[in-house]
Amino acid sequence: MPIDPVALTADLIRCPSVTPVEGGALVLLERLLKDAGFVCTRVDRGDTANLFARWGRKGANRSFGFSGHTDVVPVGDAAAWTQAPFGATIIDGWMYGRGATDMKSGVAAFAAAAIDFVRDTPPDGAVILAITGDEEGEATDGTIALLDWMATNGEYMTHCLVGEPTCPDTLGDAMKIGRRGSMTAQITATGVQGHSAYPHRAKNPLHAMVRLLDGLASHPLDQGTDHFDASTLAITTIDCGNPANNVIPARATATVNIRFNDVHSGASLTDWLRAQAADVQMETGVTFDLQVRISGESFLTPPGPLSALVAKAVQAETGRTPALSTTGGTSDARFVKDHCPVVEFGLVGRTMHQVDERVEVAQIIALKAIHTRILRDYFAGN
Repeated sequence: MPIDPVALTADLIRCPSVTPVEGGALVLLERLLKDAGFVCTRVDRGDTANLFARWGRKGANRSFGFSGHTDVVPVGDAAAWTQAPFGATIIDGWMYGRGATDMKSGVAAFAAAAIDFVRDTPPDGAVILAITGDEEGEATDGTIALLDWMATNGEYMTHCLVGEPTCPDTLGDAMKIGRRGSMTAQITATGVQGHSAYPHRAKNPLHAMVRLLDGLASHPLDQGTDHFDASTLAITTIDCGNPANNVIPARATATVNIRFNDVHSGASLTDWLRAQAADVQMETGVTFDLQVRISGESFLTPPGPLSALVAKAVQAETGRTPALSTTGGTSDARFVKDHCPVVEFGLVGRTMHQVDERVEVAQIIALKAIHTRILRDYFAGN
């Protein structure tokens, strides 16, 4: 019997796998994949559960991989949901539940496609599924752990599709061939506390911070590139914790987040931030400390055979040719790109992380068909 991706999506949603809790989702998938002849290995690291599954021989010349995650973000205000967050209720053709869009439906679709494909048309090569329980969290022990384990154990994918939601409005309207880089800088300005009536006796860190932030926010980082929009810098918080209106505080903090294209690297932007802070420090006498965290570098899989393969399958099943996009936040493709060529394709993501997250049932069925066609064409050598 073919694997029903809708029923599998429902089963996965009913597993309360809020990061980092496994919730039974990977146990369910491992059992299903083992029954289909996949060699399965749990690659748990720290508090994170991960699953590697391979059908076919180790070290095959052609190994098509699917990457995804079963962990989900918290429910939030459960009382605001109209349906049980882990109930997988279907109403008017829509399945409700946390992870319905991001991305248990995607995992269900590619797992169902992979199982049916190797049963019906055993390929000359390998089909690999790399599924993590730590994409929505810090992501340090998720896909990175799987890739580390693969490198140590001689396992590899020659090409990979990450099943994240990629379509803005309609199934088939976009796929990702890259992602912007992401970094966060926490800035601390330290001055000298004083009375607001005698500002010359103080060094106001807020004045210096505002000057720095204005310079950062008003400076265009670039004009965009062939495949990327212009990089952006957003000020996300400014704090000093001062309850008194007649006291100049000694300290102020702020945070900025930068989403950057392939003009930059995390290191080059870090150098720029530090240089801007040093200029304001020299002008004001207020000292700055910057703590920078780079979540991922920008990357691009240039349009070519892999993106053409996926686009062809999407067009055949939906009648739409997907736009090649690099928009949105980060995904685990930022780790996979160091292992093999990678693209992303999945469902419409309009309700992900929201109250009443939901997925159109018909899309799950169509997505399985797209994945099946990708596998068939890949191993046919088209």
